[in-house]
Amino acid sequence: MSRNDCDLKSCFLCRFCLPEWKDAILSKKTTLSFKKGKEIFREGERVKGIFFIYSGSVKVYTQWTGQKELILRFAKAGDILGHRGIGANDIYPIGASAMEDSRVCFIPNDFLEATFKVDPSFTHRLMLFYAAELQKAEKRMRDLAHMEAKGRIALALLEIAEMYGRDKEKYIALPVNRQDIASYAGTTYETIFKFFTVLIKANIISVSGKKIKINNPKRLQQFVTGKTTSRHRK
Repeated sequence: MSRNDCDLKSCFLCRFCLPEWKDAILSKKTTLSFKKGKEIFREGERVKGIFFIYSGSVKVYTQWTGQKELILRFAKAGDILGHRGIGANDIYPIGASAMEDSRVCFIPNDFLEATFKVDPSFTHRLMLFYAAELQKAEKRMRDLAHMEAKGRIALALLEIAEMYGRDKEKYIALPVNRQDIASYAGTTYETIFKFFTVLIKANIISVSGKKIKINNPKRLQQFVTGKTTSRHRK
């Protein structure tokens, strides 16, 4: 835990706050480090503040049926965590954990509220972020309700690739395990395994351990739009 390893330029708060407010941020924020797999906060915990990702990758999730997770979104450097806990309800309705070694800047509630009061421009930026995320969340819920499993899996792969980019070998830069893809697509590990077999055989994707390469994004997109041929549906 440290107060001194943030550049005051990278996170959402530092990018959009008043320049004069940055000295106050430096005195109040705390940078926390989390190893891969460690929880940043847990669903149902009391809200103590908000988190801004400084480096690494994080999954945000809620408990679904039984003990299963439903991953709501993936987050990376520059994104916000814990904002769903802001408001009258003082518990986090979701949880978050690191997908790789990550660092996050933590801002306590009292300082965040002070920021809202002195910096209307930042408050407006945060409202725009909320609105954009709400639109994405509503679209995802529609997709989960109306799109077939193959389409949801294909869309998950395309979204993850767009978010994290590709490495030198053209694999998705962040290796994502099959269970997390299933949790994000709202399906089962077994369904992921079977569909990946189809995609690999058709050379639409390649895999190496947890690494995934999308060889033919246009054909993968056809599963999202429902325009695959009968041969692909089998």
